[in-house]
Amino acid sequence: MTMSSSNCKRQVQGAAIVLAGLLLSMAAVANPRPWQVNLDKGVTPLSHHIWDLHMAAFWVCVALGVIVFGAMFAAMFRFRKSKGAVAATWSHNTKLEFMWTLVPVLILVGLATPATIITREIYNATGAEMTVKVTGYQWLWRYDYVSYDGKPITRVPTIYSRLAWDSNKARQLDSGISPYTIKAADGSNDYLLDVTHPLVIPAGVKVRFLITGGDVIHGWWVPDFAAKRDAIPGIMNDAWTKVDKPGIYRGQCYVLCGQDHSAMPVVVKVLPRDQFNAWLATQENAASLDKASRTADVAPPKPAPAKG
Repeated sequence: MTMSSSNCKRQVQGAAIVLAGLLLSMAAVANPRPWQVNLDKGVTPLSHHIWDLHMAAFWVCVALGVIVFGAMFAAMFRFRKSKGAVAATWSHNTKLEFMWTLVPVLILVGLATPATIITREIYNATGAEMTVKVTGYQWLWRYDYVSYDGKPITRVPTIYSRLAWDSNKARQLDSGISPYTIKAADGSNDYLLDVTHPLVIPAGVKVRFLITGGDVIHGWWVPDFAAKRDAIPGIMNDAWTKVDKPGIYRGQCYVLCGQDHSAMPVVVKVLPRDQFNAWLATQENAASLDKASRTADVAPPKPAPAKG
């Protein structure tokens, strides 16, 4: 009896430690790290709603698990044959059957209602102040600025966002470069996470993404934005985001699109609106100067003046 009681206590303590670790890891969702087991909460209101719904469903599952397994283990240990328990003779209980039918229905309705509202919001890209076309290729992303603040964007060059050169060199066979030496400016490891040219968008602006594929099916996904959509050739899907906090946000192609699928990271740089406007003007001016220089290079020579 002593050994059994001691083992039971150790099992309870072990379960408590595991549960505490789970709760601590969930508290770190704003800063993902190795061995984190919960979803990232994200930086947009939409991602927060999705996370809240996820947690609601999680705690419903926990509560149901405690009730069901608690009742099962109580029945196994308290009403076992060795203690003289005798099987009941009744066949059913109408009230009990009604309750365990009604309660799941209420739970499903309680979860399905906010899920339907959130799903509608996910696909509601109306009222966007900016539109960007996203095209997936093997193996890079192409970004074309379509419109901003009610005006078309025609002079900003297309952005081709491919895997950063240092990561690309390190992933080659026999390169002799350790992936652990690939560092970002803050010292963190960004092997296979950085790109040559990130997508730049303004903070506090609803941005609509028109997403398609140029060769095979890809998937454009930024978890912090709760923006995830298939990039299918010949089909234009859309997603949207509105990020209030400037920063750099990362994502991935989530569809297995070929041998270099892992070399298609997504990096979005969110700038304060005034800084983005300045960046946009710089891009437009650079494009205008480049066009002027190309025109000058191909201009025909002026005819020599006629001699009198």
